[in-house]
Amino acid sequence: MSTVDNLKTVKASLPENVTLVAVSKTHPADMIREVYDAGQRIFGENRPQEMRDKYDLLPHDIRWHMIGHLQTNKVKYIAPFVELIHSVDSDRLLAVIDREAAKNNRVIDILFEIHVAEEETKSGWDAEELREYLESGAWRQYANIRMRGLMTVATQTDDEVLIHKEFSTVHNLFTELRGKYFGPEFDTLSMGMTHDYRIAVECGATMVRIGSKIFGARDYTNK
Repeated sequence: MSTVDNLKTVKASLPENVTLVAVSKTHPADMIREVYDAGQRIFGENRPQEMRDKYDLLPHDIRWHMIGHLQTNKVKYIAPFVELIHSVDSDRLLAVIDREAAKNNRVIDILFEIHVAEEETKSGWDAEELREYLESGAWRQYANIRMRGLMTVATQTDDEVLIHKEFSTVHNLFTELRGKYFGPEFDTLSMGMTHDYRIAVECGATMVRIGSKIFGARDYTNK
């Protein structure tokens, strides 16, 4: 199947209320353009400089999402145009995003990344850590950031019961924090990738991040 056929298959598998982020990291601009021409507008990248380069090459109505770990010294590359940063894992990063957003006269939407997977390599806040941070109120100082929801990555496993448990845990946290701190604009729960997005949708995801099921295997030679 072609990339466009893959896109149509994925879209057909998603409920209308679930947003698709086409994960284009490592794939060239011409391949992204094919998917863009087929109607997809939201693309996810995990390297700031790569996202900036693609932004320059591709139509500017693309809505770019930063889905990978973001170092504070790289925020400046994407602050002029990024729509949503999924991977916010510290107050220090929030402070830099707020500063860079202000420099560009923008308000940048973010998601708090939650660490729920069993692998130690996964980044993000522990649930209790985020609760304590929000209770402190430190986040309220950031006028150029809008907190939109949560993101998580489940354990890489074939154990669907475990994946379901992890996604459900984050969904419950999402509901709790929306009710306690944020209200209706805290509306985005980014969970699920190619191998587990159907489970994520069952558990209440409003956004899924799908790459290889659309673009095929990642091309790590394309830096």
